[in-house]
Amino acid sequence: MSAHAPAGVGGIDIGLEDTRNCNSKWEPEKTVARENPEQSTEQDVPPDGGYGWVCVACTFLINAHTWGVNSSYGIFLAHYLANDTFPGATALEYAFVGGLSISMALIVSPIATIWTKKFGTQISLFIGILFQTAGLLGASFAHEIWHLFLSQGLAFGFGMGFQFVASVGIVPQWFSKRRSFANSIAASGSGIGGLTYSLASQAMIQSIGLGWAFRVLAILAFAVNALCAIVIRDRNRAIGSVQLAFDVSLFRRKEFILLQLWGFFSMLGYIVLLFSLPNYARSVGLSAKQGSVIGALLNLGQGAGRPLVGYFSDAFGRINMAGTCSFFAGLWCLVIWTFAKDFGVLIFFALIVGTVSGTFWATVAPVGAEVVGMKILPSALAIMWVVLVLPCTFAEPIGLELRTKSGDIYLHAQIFTGFMYIAAALCMWFLRAWKIGELERTARTKEEREQELQDEDLVPRGGSGILRHQSRSSVRSTVQAAKGLWSWQRV
Repeated sequence: MSAHAPAGVGGIDIGLEDTRNCNSKWEPEKTVARENPEQSTEQDVPPDGGYGWVCVACTFLINAHTWGVNSSYGIFLAHYLANDTFPGATALEYAFVGGLSISMALIVSPIATIWTKKFGTQISLFIGILFQTAGLLGASFAHEIWHLFLSQGLAFGFGMGFQFVASVGIVPQWFSKRRSFANSIAASGSGIGGLTYSLASQAMIQSIGLGWAFRVLAILAFAVNALCAIVIRDRNRAIGSVQLAFDVSLFRRKEFILLQLWGFFSMLGYIVLLFSLPNYARSVGLSAKQGSVIGALLNLGQGAGRPLVGYFSDAFGRINMAGTCSFFAGLWCLVIWTFAKDFGVLIFFALIVGTVSGTFWATVAPVGAEVVGMKILPSALAIMWVVLVLPCTFAEPIGLELRTKSGDIYLHAQIFTGFMYIAAALCMWFLRAWKIGELERTARTKEEREQELQDEDLVPRGGSGILRHQSRSSVRSTVQAAKGLWSWQRV
């Protein structure tokens, strides 16, 4: 698909004749590399700005009109539960609708990855836009629960997934030093969108009805996302991006497994918190409007907090920040949410926990780049999305099933949420230890490595000598791993 950008981005005329091969204005060194095959091994240098900020704005808006719209499902869920909108439907079925939309967005990621590689970013974005629009319009005419599964769950999820996969890796391609900050600004779109649409959805449901609320969302999302799809562009060809749908060889790497577990536990906590908080507010005696405000403030916290998380990630280390924020999200769920019974405390909790609850989405691409590198990041993320299908599908049903019939009905769900975040923080702690060890091994000089080889040559050839040498190597590796757990380093 061809498109043309308006002239005059920073005084430079940029054409978008090929969205995957239009970076000569920004990267003259890469143009030389293409003209001279002998220099084709030069490492790509991201512009760290320029048109990248336009891509940040586009990704921000796409997130606001996909994940942000989906974040308002807590408002719809509270409405469904309070009004028995679809007669005969159970609370568990309603919970599965919200989880299904996210899990379908993730399960379609291998297909979306292949499609993006073959046909380009723009085509994938427009396919997602069509699915999302069809899902929202279908939900506006639903009158049985299975209609909602197909529309607000399946179709909307597919649309969100295509747009997410096509756009999530673009911002890191444009930045290096400010990668986490730029990525977190783009990711904060889901929080700002969630804030806007949580309040707007509640107001529209009350004023124009459920059906027209869905139709208005469909029109707005289509218009904004279509404009962004025309303007945004990637740098896949410039960086030599490898986009494999499912690279199973990554599972042989322990650091990659830790990355997956961090995402798995984070989503178990995040989904329960995001979808349950508005209904929890109503369970402690607050009104539907107050519940929507609490849900909106949680999203406001995400929108305001993600850029800060990204900024400090670049300053203090991306893995450090991801682990610390995951821990505080769990801690605040355990020590604040479990005791929050009135409107004021819930406002405070929603704002403060919102700043760190969505840390996974703000940092997954930069942290993934630290673990596997930029070239195979799309493949690693494609696997990540598939792994997250299970927690995203079942997190909210688990949260609702953990409710009791009397007393603090959400207490068990709150404890579950807190400990899932803490488990995610532990995974990131061990990943941090691995990264420190990797940096130390990389920093070794050539002379040190040669000395180790000489030491190996001096080891007696007898079995006992080899065993002693292997034992010393094992002890050294163990000491390095323990050092990584406790030493301070920017990673």
